[in-house]
Amino acid sequence: MKFTANLFALMTLSNLAHGISGQVLDTSGEPIYGASIEVAGSRLQTQTDAQGRFSLEVNTSQLREIHINAPGHSHKTIVLQAGQDEPLKVTLQHTVIEQIDVTATPLHASTIESAQPVTVVAGEELRRKQASTLGETLKNEVGVHSSYFGPVASSPIIRGLNGPRVLITQNGLDSADASRVGPDHIVATETITAEQIEILRGPATLFYGSGAIGGVVNVVDERIPTSGENRTAYSLGNNTVADEREASLAHTGGNDQLAYHVDSFWRKGDDYEIPTSSDYGEESSGVLENSDSKSKGFNIGGNWFLDNGSIGLAYGRLERVNGIPGHGHSDEHEDDESEHHDEHEEEIEVVSDLKQDRWQLVSELSLDNVWLSGLDTRIGYTDYEHSEIENDAVGTTFSNQTLQARVNLLLQERAGWRGAITLESKTTDFEAIGEEAFTPPSTTENSAIGLIQEKHTGEFLWQLGARVERVTVEAADDEWEGENLDKLAFTPYSVSAGLVWDIAANYNAGISFTHAQRAPSAAELFSYGPHIGTSSFEVGALFKLDDDTEEPYFYYENNVDEEVSNNIDLSFRRHSGNIGWVLNLFYNQIDNFYYERNTGYTSEDFEEHDHEQEEEGHDHGELPVYVFDQADSTLYGLEAEFAWQLSKPLTLTLWGDTIRGKLDDGGNLPRIPPMRLGGMLNYSSNGWDAGIEITHAFKQTKVAELETTTAAYTLLNTELAYTFLGNQNNLTVYLKANNLTDELAYVHSSFLKELAPLPGRSFSIGLRGSF
Repeated sequence: MKFTANLFALMTLSNLAHGISGQVLDTSGEPIYGASIEVAGSRLQTQTDAQGRFSLEVNTSQLREIHINAPGHSHKTIVLQAGQDEPLKVTLQHTVIEQIDVTATPLHASTIESAQPVTVVAGEELRRKQASTLGETLKNEVGVHSSYFGPVASSPIIRGLNGPRVLITQNGLDSADASRVGPDHIVATETITAEQIEILRGPATLFYGSGAIGGVVNVVDERIPTSGENRTAYSLGNNTVADEREASLAHTGGNDQLAYHVDSFWRKGDDYEIPTSSDYGEESSGVLENSDSKSKGFNIGGNWFLDNGSIGLAYGRLERVNGIPGHGHSDEHEDDESEHHDEHEEEIEVVSDLKQDRWQLVSELSLDNVWLSGLDTRIGYTDYEHSEIENDAVGTTFSNQTLQARVNLLLQERAGWRGAITLESKTTDFEAIGEEAFTPPSTTENSAIGLIQEKHTGEFLWQLGARVERVTVEAADDEWEGENLDKLAFTPYSVSAGLVWDIAANYNAGISFTHAQRAPSAAELFSYGPHIGTSSFEVGALFKLDDDTEEPYFYYENNVDEEVSNNIDLSFRRHSGNIGWVLNLFYNQIDNFYYERNTGYTSEDFEEHDHEQEEEGHDHGELPVYVFDQADSTLYGLEAEFAWQLSKPLTLTLWGDTIRGKLDDGGNLPRIPPMRLGGMLNYSSNGWDAGIEITHAFKQTKVAELETTTAAYTLLNTELAYTFLGNQNNLTVYLKANNLTDELAYVHSSFLKELAPLPGRSFSIGLRGSF
């Protein structure tokens, strides 16, 4: 009899279906309401009622996996024998570590069912951590840091890697902004309307390709609603450090056939306050100039529910205007009122004006044939542009148009193996035009095919995968100093093997090995010019420095290679009970690693650049020259998290991480984050929630050549909230205080380390609720 893995097939073959029913209880024998029951490899799922009972119609003629989970409880996987239809009695263990399903992978997975470390921030935890940028929202997650370009732009750094190695996605599709070109460009996703944020540490190339060789951050929202249940959520907030005001509203509604969703947000903040002393020899003014911002956006979408799946479409608009701290330069002009026409220099502040339009189509269909159980399709088109404005005139415009399509073919189970084939195509047209266009217009085309498989055998979950890509990178401006820039083609591939072992009750371990390759980005290859946002003159890997002559110069030479990573991850977890912990160890050997090396020269050492400056009339000063070099490197470290529910209302959480990044020939990689330790004590009872949090970053002394050390710092934060609970609605009022001691804190991974410390003492007040 043919294996069936979806609800549509069950409806058409109802004479072969059997009822699987049961009850889900906690360890005290009390029923669990709202527990999710999902049949692996199918769309079939349900929830328990008030008595903890559930029932499903499912073909039990073959082996089936049932996944059961509930908030505050550990996940459970039950393997049913062929033909089994006896009622089930399932007991779920209490857990202090929340276990949430991950949407970023084609197959079912949760935070404890993956061989590679995965973190999900959702619900009230996400609301408490939400900040104006993605990097600041996630900066205290274990193994995650922030590039921190002041409060206006901040991207996540995963295990010391960011930029083109960490893929930022929204509902599984590339965010398609300019954030991977430079840290002064924002990530064009909004956390205030997100439902959950998923962090895949280590290479996620099997799912997303070579641009995810360092990891993935997937921002999940409801712009394409998953149900027609009527729900409205809202929030209002204000903080003192930048007098930042924000508001958001989201509504989902519909019925069993058609659902719709609309959300919007607004945020405005002034220049933010910083502590007034300085460890770098200059007294600060107490305010970071040109760090104000205002943003707004909305999403609208709908989903049509079919007998065998759904088809959804959404449109989103994002607008943001913000200053760029440190992105200023002197402009020479003549004073006409002076008899001698004296020249004066005026500091010009630069403002970024961003607009993004984003379309998404998502289809999830169940199938019934010999080979496939389902077909998932995601198509996205993003039109992104931001202009850097000087004195009300556009100086430089960055634009990025991306068309992406991904199809997951969900395979029928064979000999206990479940899996998916992924087909993907993506085209990116990037362009920078203007006075500070440090990289020429370029087109990057990517096509890929991948396969993932997994199988449960007793206490073991085996996970295998492979992916091969074809990547071409071409500069539209194909001439440099009389040299034609080649159209470059790469064929990176990735393979992975992982194992999750249920060692004993409440404990499991995961191990994974990934061999991954990455094609370099257009910016890493073609850059040649002043990148004022990072106060540097950037030179791509296609240009080689000859400093053996009296005057140094660059020449064109095409000898670049793919980056090659061999990564091992070990994870140990206690996932049930009043004590829970996770320990991750990783070792990543990367050959041909692309990194920006400080040459020790400045832009004034190159006559060609001096001539360009005179023509443009801008004085950028002596910018340090950074060149993208390739070198064999090693990154390794550990991440640890410990949670202890001391009593029913009181929970203690401790965490820490450390990363070591070295060049194999000697020396350190630049901007590697320091070791950190943190702890939080939470109280939750009768609607009250209170917490106190301490984070300590150690002094970073393991620095690259020509890089300065960064002092240690300790931050103290507190929060108090009260939730008014109703039958169908709730309202939470909160008060937060960040950096209570007004500590001066510099971020080692930031290009603006010495200019833009973390904010000073801040108080926030706000409310959020739903009905």
